[in-house]
Amino acid sequence: MNNAEIFEPFLARLRVSTEIDEEDEVAIRHLPITVKRMAGGQPVVSLGDRPSACCLVVDGFILRSKIVGNGHRQIMAFHQPGDIPDLQGLFLHVMDHDVSTLGDSILGFIPHAAVRSLIRKRPNVAEALWRDTLTDAAIFREWICNVGQREATSRVAHLVLELYTRLKAIGRADGLSFNFPASQALLADAVGTSVVHMNRVVQQLRAQRVLDLERGRISILDEARLREIADFDVLYLHLNPSL
Repeated sequence: MNNAEIFEPFLARLRVSTEIDEEDEVAIRHLPITVKRMAGGQPVVSLGDRPSACCLVVDGFILRSKIVGNGHRQIMAFHQPGDIPDLQGLFLHVMDHDVSTLGDSILGFIPHAAVRSLIRKRPNVAEALWRDTLTDAAIFREWICNVGQREATSRVAHLVLELYTRLKAIGRADGLSFNFPASQALLADAVGTSVVHMNRVVQQLRAQRVLDLERGRISILDEARLREIADFDVLYLHLNPSL
């Protein structure tokens, strides 16, 4: 896998949401990067770590999570190809949560020093990464609303539409279906419900012929109805540079 292939998911996402030029893309492709293949459930960076490199998701998915005092885990984000989920490590030196793989993944590690050098030399790239961080914050805000105020069926529908919309933007959806190797237990940790209740929600959405979740793959059967259930407004994903 060459650098053009490694950085393509990241560049595809930046082309959708920011205004970078060809010279910016060339500079990004020349960043030093170490590629690793990792199995599912492996830690990428953990609470208390002091990482010296940013992690780029080349293929597969990773998740952010935190264990609370009673031992329960809250998943705070799922990240797809093209994401750099620990970009904040450039300036927040100690990790305050865990990042781990969700299924087999290909990850690239870019030294912090190289990223800092790039953003000093190329202001467009610095702006693109700043916007990326702000979009992460917008997604976190929406997740707070999702967990705190929506019913469980709406939470699941909203999460699925977020995943689908972001994957579709970089050409990683297959029609209205996409691969996503999360169990119902993981989805329950993401939307703040029990595994038993998650199973009920999945069965309800399947019976209504709105959504089908099989292990490793999600299929949207009625997108309009799913959007209605989810109370989904794509604005918070900021997929257009004008937004």
